[in-house]
Amino acid sequence: MNDKVKVLIGDDSAETGVSIANKLRERGMYAYTRRKDCSVIYESIKNDSPDVAVLDITARNGDVVMIMKRVKELGGKHPIFIVTSDHDNEFIERQVMENGAAKFLLRPYSADDLCEAISSALGDRANSLSSDMEIVVTDMIHQLGVPAHIKGYHYLRTAILYSVKDSTLLDSVTKLLYPTVAGVHSTTSSRVERAIRHAIEIAWDRGDVDTLNSFFGYTVDTGKGKPTNSEFIALITDKLRLRYKAALNKV
Repeated sequence: MNDKVKVLIGDDSAETGVSIANKLRERGMYAYTRRKDCSVIYESIKNDSPDVAVLDITARNGDVVMIMKRVKELGGKHPIFIVTSDHDNEFIERQVMENGAAKFLLRPYSADDLCEAISSALGDRANSLSSDMEIVVTDMIHQLGVPAHIKGYHYLRTAILYSVKDSTLLDSVTKLLYPTVAGVHSTTSSRVERAIRHAIEIAWDRGDVDTLNSFFGYTVDTGKGKPTNSEFIALITDKLRLRYKAALNKV
């Protein structure tokens, strides 16, 4: 169940909410309904942590914009919001999109329409996460003292990004990870291995000791020497996977 997309339907009516939730379950999602009441929906988002919240533009005790604003104030990961409405109104659509909705869906809609909207919204979030991850990895490599002009810098960044997405690549760095990186950069596995080793050597020789120590702890001990390529990549990958664990589970 943990691998399923968790969908909150902010409508518990038999003809709409319950019917749609049943059809989403048939498609492999974990869907549940809540009363069309802003207070009830807000509490469910706060306590149940859905991946997607499908909400009507209007509800008792407020509206969907109020819900989205309150959820954002909680901080942390929030659900993807898909807002539904009976009215094809450009002003309303712009208002909900500007306040955090991922999709605006007109009623009546089918389960297929909603599934397509959910899939598209999740894809957009995955792309956003990928972009954010690249920025974070680039910043980490800079902090560790790897200069951007050497090939090992680019190979190392690719190796970490791919390992974050697929940790099985670290099970066999020589047979899986290096060939993957080599394919991306149109080079050979042996050149990737040598360039990454060179990048790590530069970081160890020229990088800030305090920064290295914050990442690698006791590995910085001169008696133990610098980490191997696989140790270096695995440790940074592990840090990133822990930091983005909740989001990565849905990508």
